[in-house]
Amino acid sequence: MRTFIGIDLGSTTTKAVLLDQNKEVIGRGITNSRSNYATAARVASEEARIDARFTLFRRALHAGDSGHEHSREFLAALERNFRLVQFLEQLDDLEETCHGQLKSDRFASVADALKEALHEVFIRLRAEAPLLYAPEAKRKSDFFRDIAGSRYHVHAEAVAREMGVALEIVLNAYDKSIIEVENRPPGGELSEKFRRGIARMLDTDSHIADGEGDYTRMIEDALGIELEETYLVGTGYGRVTLPFSKEHIRSEILCHGLGAHMMYPATRTVLDIGGQDTKGIQIDGQGIVENFQMNDRCAAGCGRYLGYIADEMNVGLHELGPLAMKSNRPARINSTCTVFAGAELRDRLSLGEKREDILAGLHRAIILRAISIISRSGGVTDQFTFTGGVAKNEAAVRELRKLIKENYGEVTININPDSIYTGALGASEFARRAIAS
Repeated sequence: MRTFIGIDLGSTTTKAVLLDQNKEVIGRGITNSRSNYATAARVASEEARIDARFTLFRRALHAGDSGHEHSREFLAALERNFRLVQFLEQLDDLEETCHGQLKSDRFASVADALKEALHEVFIRLRAEAPLLYAPEAKRKSDFFRDIAGSRYHVHAEAVAREMGVALEIVLNAYDKSIIEVENRPPGGELSEKFRRGIARMLDTDSHIADGEGDYTRMIEDALGIELEETYLVGTGYGRVTLPFSKEHIRSEILCHGLGAHMMYPATRTVLDIGGQDTKGIQIDGQGIVENFQMNDRCAAGCGRYLGYIADEMNVGLHELGPLAMKSNRPARINSTCTVFAGAELRDRLSLGEKREDILAGLHRAIILRAISIISRSGGVTDQFTFTGGVAKNEAAVRELRKLIKENYGEVTININPDSIYTGALGASEFARRAIAS
């Protein structure tokens, strides 16, 4: 099967989309950029290929299961166990890398104690790993660094206390190892990992075994389909850091415009709020950009700004929207400047303002800034599509709907659940067209 890859190297996350020759999305992948775009591109592409395999599995299994209920259960169990296999592999790599730190002069005086502590920490991490991928388990992130990091800190604290080892050295061994591990995406054959996932699933989920023989045969057939990487196009903030030739690079503006058109063909105005910039884009009926405006070099009002606010308030980025939604009286925010945000935030909190009111005001200020950018690009026309990571923030969406209605009346606003992949989607279509033409 010929596939076409689009990679959007954002300042915060890197996304990849796999398109087939029929212009259908068969795979999506995402990872943290963490300023290492070469690694991020590899990981996001690999995740897209994994997702593509599950798309092929789904097509094969659903074709033989009229109600889809049992095949859905089988695939959900397979994905959980496949992810567990991957997690355990990276955990092995992390442990080996942590133990490698013992050779450093930094740990020479405590090597024996640290070795024992590390051994115990990883025993506990492996013991609880299946629970992290249980059917009802909820994870705040699917990135290995986030999952392993949070659990490592919990167990390191307990082990250090029990063994009388300084917590700082146990955490330091992790900090010195995680970047190295993260920059080594999981290796090995995907097909073999899927088979190990099936074996683990059948050992632990016995009720899935009904019809297992037919399903595994179908999956083996699907694994036999080669995913040929026919053409690749890169876009986004970090595209110039990769060794792509000029014909394999497209601007973010063009990719977001075309991606939004593919999602919603009637779209004429696109707003994208990413980690580093905000873009107002006007497109025609073919998804071709007619006009656009961007914020200046300052990251005010973008995802990075929200990340800074989350850090100042000591909450997760995903918690900002729900907290702001609790407000009935948004504060009036004077600036969305990242440099001054912390000081203004602390001042307002010290004066007794509720944090949900402050956050609601911040979200309104961000969207006001975005509306100004859209206005300079040509205003809002029906239909309007909101893309980028901030489109998942319910408080930002609420303020956007209010301000669009106040300024432009009743307008159809499209927000796709996969809007964060819009740029990568446009890039994958440019890749497909490069061959089709």
